[in-house]
Amino acid sequence: MKKINIQRAVDTLIIEAQAVKDQIKHLDDQFVKSVDLIEKTSGRVIVMGLGKSGLIGRKIAATMSSVGVPSMFLHPAECLHGDLGMIMKNDIVLMLSYSGETDEIKQVLPVLQRMKIKIIVMTGKIHSQVWKGCELIINSEIKKEACPYNLAPTSSTSAMLALGDALALVVSERKGFKKENLALLHPLGAIGKKLTMDVAAIMRKGKANPVIKENSTVKEALLVMTGTRVGATSVVDKKGKLTGFFTDGDLRRQIQLHDNLLDKKITDVMTKNPVTVTSDMLAVAAAKLLQERNFDNIPVVDKDNKPVGILDERDLLSEGIE
Repeated sequence: MKKINIQRAVDTLIIEAQAVKDQIKHLDDQFVKSVDLIEKTSGRVIVMGLGKSGLIGRKIAATMSSVGVPSMFLHPAECLHGDLGMIMKNDIVLMLSYSGETDEIKQVLPVLQRMKIKIIVMTGKIHSQVWKGCELIINSEIKKEACPYNLAPTSSTSAMLALGDALALVVSERKGFKKENLALLHPLGAIGKKLTMDVAAIMRKGKANPVIKENSTVKEALLVMTGTRVGATSVVDKKGKLTGFFTDGDLRRQIQLHDNLLDKKITDVMTKNPVTVTSDMLAVAAAKLLQERNFDNIPVVDKDNKPVGILDERDLLSEGIE
């Protein structure tokens, strides 16, 4: 088996990271005007590119659409065989080509211009004659490719992708896109859960929610906690309202202070007036509260301060919310 050249991998990451960092100097007047043009359009952003640039273009189009900037990808060659009909008069084309020397792009550009479609170009060759007549040119020039022969598109595509993300997110922010909008566009998966799932969907309730009365002993509290496999229990008064919370942590602390702890009344050792959450609270917000307070679990109460559930850190983690 041939020895793996880890240094090549290290060099690749360093070169590509530097190429992305170098794009900061390209956030110039052309970039700002591109943001303005996209923000103000009533149409879509039609992303085009061929080869590796085309693959990057698909990702940029997907990113834009996901953050509230309507976008789609069109292949330049397919455009020359009928797909130009997908472009509407108010759309803007974002053309990706590092060199600008691709035949299909040279052929489709004049057609787009005859259609009076505004064109933003992202390229490493901003002075190429092929871009004559295009509205705006975003510079994505790099010093060198990560490829040892300085040929294969590596640093150039990384830079283009990063600039595309920057363009998408700045426009999205200018358009007032909020996390609530993001939730609507990402109903499933980790993003959807973080933005839409509430405590009610995760909390343990019913028989799985440990609750004891104020006249109970520590021993009775432990039995309930063991039976529900939760390291805590809510404590309620005669009206069923929460007055305290007792956890494994409380047990460890109190056992050092009392020889007869198991026979103690729970009201003598519980945490009184504990911090709580409500069932309609976003799970991600509840998770943040648990982290800030260093809690493993927390009682969930209704508007009358009655415990309707318990939220356990393990259940949040199992849902990918942390």
